This record gives sequence, C-alpha cells and structure tokens, in this order.
Amino acid sequence: MAEIKVQNLVKTFGDFTAVDNVSLTIADQEFVVLLGPSGCGKTTLLRAIAGLGMPDSGVITIGGRDVTYLPPRERQISMVFQSYAIFPHMKVYDNIAFGLKMTGVDAKETDRRVREAAELLHIENLLDRFPNKMSGGQRQRVALARGIAMQAEVILMDEPLSNLDALLRLEMRAELKRLLSNIKATTIYVTHDQIEALSMGDRIAVMQSGVIQQCDVPTKVYDMPENFFVGSFIGNPPMNFFSSQIVKDNGSVAAQVGDFKFAPHPVMAKLLDKYEGDTMTMGIRAENMETLNQPADDALRVKVLVVEPLGAQNLLTIKIGDDTVKVSTHPDLAVRADDDVWLRFPSDKIRWIDRESQKVIYPS
Repeated sequence: MAEIKVQNLVKTFGDFTAVDNVSLTIADQEFVVLLGPSGCGKTTLLRAIAGLGMPDSGVITIGGRDVTYLPPRERQISMVFQSYAIFPHMKVYDNIAFGLKMTGVDAKETDRRVREAAELLHIENLLDRFPNKMSGGQRQRVALARGIAMQAEVILMDEPLSNLDALLRLEMRAELKRLLSNIKATTIYVTHDQIEALSMGDRIAVMQSGVIQQCDVPTKVYDMPENFFVGSFIGNPPMNFFSSQIVKDNGSVAAQVGDFKFAPHPVMAKLLDKYEGDTMTMGIRAENMETLNQPADDALRVKVLVVEPLGAQNLLTIKIGDDTVKVSTHPDLAVRADDDVWLRFPSDKIRWIDRESQKVIYPS
C-alpha cells in the first residue's frame, strides 16, 4: 500500500510562507494533480514529499511510514522533473538503467525493467541512441521510462510536459494517463495547466498562496468551485463573474442585472433571501448561457464587442455593466461585432458568491 498523508505541513523561506498548514491524503494508486499559478506552493509541496526540501513543521507518511525527514533514497519514490534531466553522454539504455544500477539492482533484472519501460513508452528502438539525436518528446519519454523502471509505488511528477509543444503535449497527455493507469502507482502530478489537470487527475488539489483551496474530482472542481479563486482559475475561458443585486420582485427573491430581473433557482432563492439589498457576485460558465439573436422577456440584452471563431464554437466578448464576459455560442449563430444579442441564464448553472468571504454559496 502506498497511501500518502500530508498533515499540517508548513514550509517557509525567510518571511515567505510557501506551504501554509497543508493537509492532504492521496489514496493508494490514486492520481492527484496539484494545480495552481506560479508561486502557489505546489512544487514546494511536491519537493517536501520527495524529500528534496525539509518542512518547518508537519508530518508526511508514505504507506503508513513517517518519512518527513528521511532522505529521498529511503522514501521508495520515483520522480520525473520538468527538465528532462537525462545524461547527454549516456545512451538511452544507460539513462533508463542509471537509477537501477545506483540502487544495486542486478544486471539481468535491470535489463528486463529497462526494456519493459522502453516498450511501454514506445522507445524500444531508441535504446542505442544518444539524447542529442532525439526530439524533445522522445527525451521526455526517456525521463518517464527512467522513473517507471524503478517500479516505485509512488511517482512524483513536476510539470513533465511543460517543455513540449502543444500538439505533442496533447499526445503525451493521453499516453501518460494510459501508462499510469496500467502501472497502478500512487501519483502526484504538478502543473499550472488546467486542461492537463482536468483531463488526467482522479482528483485535483487547487492551490493558491500555499493553501489548498479545493480538492475534488475534476467535474466538481469545474462545475462547483468552492470559491471565487477556483472558479476564476479553472476553465478556458475561466468562469465569468459579474455583479447582481438581490431584490424582491412581487414578494419573491430576484436578481437584478442593470434593469433586467430574473428569478434564482428555487432552492437558492431561500438562501439568497438574507442578502436582499446586497450586491453579490454571480458566476456562470461561458457555455452555460443561452444566446439569442432576437429579443426575449427572460433574456438580458447586451452588445457584442468581439467575435472569435474557434471552429467548434464561437467565443463572444460582451460587457455586462463594468464586467467583461465571455459567451460560447454555436458557430451557426450569425453574430458580428456591434450586434445586440440576448442572454438567458439557466438558474441551475449560476454560482452565487458572498463578496465578503469570496465563497460560493451552496445548499447544505
């Protein structure tokens, strides 16, 4: 069993707190992605788990064993770095075999593991080649093969695909997900790329300022963010946010955007009643708004600023009050810049944010 537990971990650099009292449990054979912007603490947390940076306080256990202050070689882990970190003077075979030789694995077992890892990553025909004769994608596969050949129960990955071009990243993403599913290791994967996180992880831990803001399955992190930051960071484009005043309309709770009023979801209306007269932040995804090119009583009239054709969709940029909003439409909807369109807001897709706490309000 290779369950990883991080309890109340703190790591500081001078006056800067990089990891701030983080607790996280990764189940045996689970794939968890640490996601967040640069400087949020995700790599520092990964390095602490790897033993490459000692924490100021807290406890790290792997498989029930306290490894908090053990050196990396005693943690039974494998790590793949952002830079390929392969030796240019060694052929691919020797690069993959390096860690096995350093840990005293005999020659026959080393050969078996090297060839097995190379076959999994489709580089078995490159074993006699030097790194300078290979593409970036091939060198990244060598780095991954070296980590896999160790057959560690825990694999830690620090942005392993970030040096690849977009098309190769797409290919490697699917291949890596298949590979890690087959070898059944407990995996922690660091990235700042939301698409990688959403498509690969069993769970995503979204970090900001050294704190895990939300840790959940990808669909829930995307559709039900815990707070403003998670909604604003996850998604391409990210969730839209604009101001809405909570009012009473004929005795019922309503949300008012400019002169337009609409009824919140009945379950949410009860929760929003206490905010009457307050301005709240309303969040909704670009694809969750219905766009009409003719007036409707239940739709808000807006002007289109920009139209971006993206093939499977058009992305409209509009203004709602002082807020810039992105709207996804079907490419068949004939809309040009400066046209008026009308937006419907499906009440079950709206996320209401308390402006003071910045937390999304959900029914209990």
